[in-house]
Amino acid sequence: MNELKLDSAQSNILVVDDTLANLQLLVGILTQHGYKVRPARDGFQAITAAQTAPIDLILLDINMPQMDGYEVCTKLKSDPKTRDIPVIFISALSDVLDKVKAFGVGGVDYVTKPFQLEEVLARVETHLALQRLQNNLQLKNEELAQTNQKLECTLERLQATQQELIQSEKMAALGQLIAGIAHEVNTPLGAIRSSVTNISKFLQEIFEELPRLLDTLSSAEIQLILKMALCSINSKAIVSAKDARKLKRSLTRELEEIGISDADTIADTLSDMRIYEGIETFLPILTHSDRDKILEFAYNLSGLQRGNNTIDTSAERASKVVFALKSYAHYDQENQLFKASLTEGIDTVLLLYKNYLKQGVEVVQNYAEIPPIYCYPDELNQVWTNLIHNAIQAMDNKGTLAIAVTEEAGFAKVSITDSGKGIPEEIKSRIFEPFFTTKPPGEGSGLGLDIVRKIVEKHHGKIEVDSVPGNTTFTVSLSMNLQPHSES
Repeated sequence: MNELKLDSAQSNILVVDDTLANLQLLVGILTQHGYKVRPARDGFQAITAAQTAPIDLILLDINMPQMDGYEVCTKLKSDPKTRDIPVIFISALSDVLDKVKAFGVGGVDYVTKPFQLEEVLARVETHLALQRLQNNLQLKNEELAQTNQKLECTLERLQATQQELIQSEKMAALGQLIAGIAHEVNTPLGAIRSSVTNISKFLQEIFEELPRLLDTLSSAEIQLILKMALCSINSKAIVSAKDARKLKRSLTRELEEIGISDADTIADTLSDMRIYEGIETFLPILTHSDRDKILEFAYNLSGLQRGNNTIDTSAERASKVVFALKSYAHYDQENQLFKASLTEGIDTVLLLYKNYLKQGVEVVQNYAEIPPIYCYPDELNQVWTNLIHNAIQAMDNKGTLAIAVTEEAGFAKVSITDSGKGIPEEIKSRIFEPFFTTKPPGEGSGLGLDIVRKIVEKHHGKIEVDSVPGNTTFTVSLSMNLQPHSES
């Protein structure tokens, strides 16, 4: 519970009560627990305070002169500035209809006077934790929207260049490349969509079940539920599927030994929450008459954080692809030399080909440390794309792709080797000829290697090939002495 309390201590709470003794009591106890507390003696002060200062939670009395708590809550929920602030009603009214009305106007909880301070603190803690998780989800959704917008912009730039590439080998390679990129982007986006759906479902179930649990459970039991959720959230256990099955079987046996009914199902839930040890701590929950509902509530509560973690990881993965796309799609309309890292360009192409490589290609990289050189980075990306694409095809997507970068006598040398069937000796001398291709119609124009050769020569370099069955190497040598004033 320490982590939860530490976060809660930074929260701002508005306490509204026209009875001075109650107001002073609540302000005093909340202040002692590290909260920043603002008091209000009536509804008008409450609304003004909520609109002018950042408020994370409101404790609201119902019976007040001039404007009762129901009306205050209704006004707060109708204002975009304050409608998302959770409101806990504290009132001497204990009738069921009073509680129903409180939830009907937008309250998230209801505490009956005379209240227990421990109960108030537990409920405050719970709703602040839920609010933080909800705010975190909103932030992640905004970050995802920004990532999607960047991706859309990048894809628009790619689409804008397609007309220029339609008659060249580059278009054919790019078409296959985009198919792989779509998979690499759709996978994390699918995980994000699934997580957002799960989080929304968890939140709905939590808010539906919360009032009933808070009415029926003691403060100690509520604290234990939060402890179980935090134990799941803070678990660093990362196990394989095989190890997870072993741990679950062990957990089932432990539950059976202490007499827990339906041990296999309970072990399933605890395993999903990554709780494998310290089960005795949670015995009051596991033996409770309302055990299944309580476990489901703890699972949903911790599931909010699990969903956030998935969104965070997936958004980072999508961002990497977006960054690679931006690097690959960058177009220098002035056709000038720029200083660039060869290895970064190669790695960008490898990242964009990840979907094809992971089907069965082992990539071996051996890069010497060479400084950035003046070059045409966009055109070199065409070189690496063509050579890597050809190597993957030559191996039928299964084999070893070795890439080496070295420096020799003023030249940067990039060797790309595949373990494919090799190039027949009788056509080796023709592979750089324009329009020469061994691919079926529609799969290549025969311009790919011709374009590669011209780009390399533009860099005052050369390209060579050495091929035997099981080992084909294209070696690109690029001058490291090019300067902006030496372009020709």
